[in-house]
Amino acid sequence: MSDARLVTTSPAAPVAAGDGATTAPAPAARLRRKPGNRGAWRQRTEIGLLAGPAVLIFLAFVIFPVLMAAYYGFYKWKGFGPPTDFVGFENYLTILKDPTFLDALRHNGVIVVLSLLLQGPAAVVLALLLNRRIRGRSLIRVLIFVPYVIAEVIVGTGWSLMLQTSGAVNDLLGKIGLEGWAVDWLSDPKVAIWSLMLIITWKYIGFAVILFLAGLQSIPEELHEAAAIDGASYWQSQRAITLPLLGPTIRIWAFLSIIGSLQLFDLVYIIWGQYVAATAGTSTMATYMVANGRNAGNYGFGNAVAVVLFVISLVIALTYQRFVLRRDTEGALTGGKK
Repeated sequence: MSDARLVTTSPAAPVAAGDGATTAPAPAARLRRKPGNRGAWRQRTEIGLLAGPAVLIFLAFVIFPVLMAAYYGFYKWKGFGPPTDFVGFENYLTILKDPTFLDALRHNGVIVVLSLLLQGPAAVVLALLLNRRIRGRSLIRVLIFVPYVIAEVIVGTGWSLMLQTSGAVNDLLGKIGLEGWAVDWLSDPKVAIWSLMLIITWKYIGFAVILFLAGLQSIPEELHEAAAIDGASYWQSQRAITLPLLGPTIRIWAFLSIIGSLQLFDLVYIIWGQYVAATAGTSTMATYMVANGRNAGNYGFGNAVAVVLFVISLVIALTYQRFVLRRDTEGALTGGKK
């Protein structure tokens, strides 16, 4: 009998043909790696086909306009024909030195802070109340959300009529004996910013409430039942369980509120216009851009203001994402470091 030994192995293992002799891996082992490569290329192709249109739209309607605005910002341009009057960074330096722009930037900062302080707590309380089983809950939810879907033109026109010196608000105060409370809600710099915040809160708090209600649905009810068994009251349970678990939703809403406040334009422009807004203390960077760009016939300067507004918003957004949304975004990603 021969000394050669037959060894039965898996297709991927080397086969011993004799003493010290091995053969190459079986063909099945070599072919096994190819489906993986094909799968990777197939995955990349699917990602390209699905994300490609969105990327092209983003490049065409976001990145390209920003680059063109930055280009026109280096010129004095009247809005027609090719720009020829190159001024370099003069437009940008003028913006950063203009006290009117700095006031508008400060107003945007005040709107950001007040929006977070006024809308956030009120929306959380309303969401907690509407998350309970109360009579008329669906109707109340609809009534709170309705202002958010009303066009800004309608909201601005309606509130401007009511808040005029001879408008419905002062007339109502006079009829109930509070004539001393009747003020110039739109022109007085000490009052106008609060009038604006009242309108913004009334219009946008419905979005925050609906967002928080959606976040509350993901919190297991068993946690509240366990807290109740341990003797926790309703508000103690909300403070110790609901608010921490609602944190990601609150942070996302705060991010959207900050970006929206920085880009606020329509309500201010409709109610106060380009001239009253500056004197009333409600002007924003967007209204400054329109007043000193398009309305002044200096489109190059207006494009420069748009670039400055974009850069400020981008820096704040990236900073917020880096230091506030980092835990939420890392938790939502897949395939990262373990």
